[in-house]
Amino acid sequence: MLYSEYFCAFTPQYKKHRDIEWGTITESAAVRYRLISQESRLSLWKTKGKHTALPENILIYRDGVSEGQYDMVLSQELPQLRRACEQVYPTADTKRGLPRFTIIICGKRHKTRFYPTTEQDCDRSGNTKPGTVVDRGVTEARSWDFFLQAHAALHGTARPCHYYIVHDEIFRQIYAKLIPSPFQNIADIVEDLTHNMCYLFGRATKAVSLCPPAYYADLACERARCYLASLFDTPSPSAALSVTETSAAEGALQPSADVQIHLKLKDTMFYI
Repeated sequence: MLYSEYFCAFTPQYKKHRDIEWGTITESAAVRYRLISQESRLSLWKTKGKHTALPENILIYRDGVSEGQYDMVLSQELPQLRRACEQVYPTADTKRGLPRFTIIICGKRHKTRFYPTTEQDCDRSGNTKPGTVVDRGVTEARSWDFFLQAHAALHGTARPCHYYIVHDEIFRQIYAKLIPSPFQNIADIVEDLTHNMCYLFGRATKAVSLCPPAYYADLACERARCYLASLFDTPSPSAALSVTETSAAEGALQPSADVQIHLKLKDTMFYI
């Protein structure tokens, strides 16, 4: 049974350009610990999930990362996630290399499209059928990636989602010796899991185009932006400078203090 509840925490991005590095922020250590520790996801795993121990495997679907930033995820985000988990997990678990991480980058900003070659392989809109997976031919030769069209497009040409596994400690280790039937290799297991998760989006009764963890993260960011509308939505370009200067003078440019979720809502999927 797949666990399909995803709770979120808002943390501000201090830099104007898209930089994943948290280490330059004074509060970065506290932010990492809060996202990983008892105040967030891992505590809910034990309380709401009624587990006696912390998870051994953490699967991350990461959105909002361009191809040029894949290395930054491995060199900056992954080490900080490990350090945050070391503060929460028992020493015996960390010595065993727990938790194990697998990071999958989700991307839809590409121009790759697939078309059926026969009428039997297309749906009523002329697109490939939902659940179409392409993991060879147009994928990276030396990397692990695949395209998945999990949804049925309502109109136009369906755009598949590109999934790029930048780091894996889970699937290769668990299924190194035995591949369960009916899968032929480890890649099939990851593709099947990702496809099944696309049916767990709370707003839809059918599969969605993007894996729900990343989809929910996009919705949460949109909601956070609404909470900070006074910082982003200015009346006109000419008034933008004066509004920003006034807010800064009043000490209002502190997103961490502005986005405060009520205690009764913070452990729910309020953002959908």
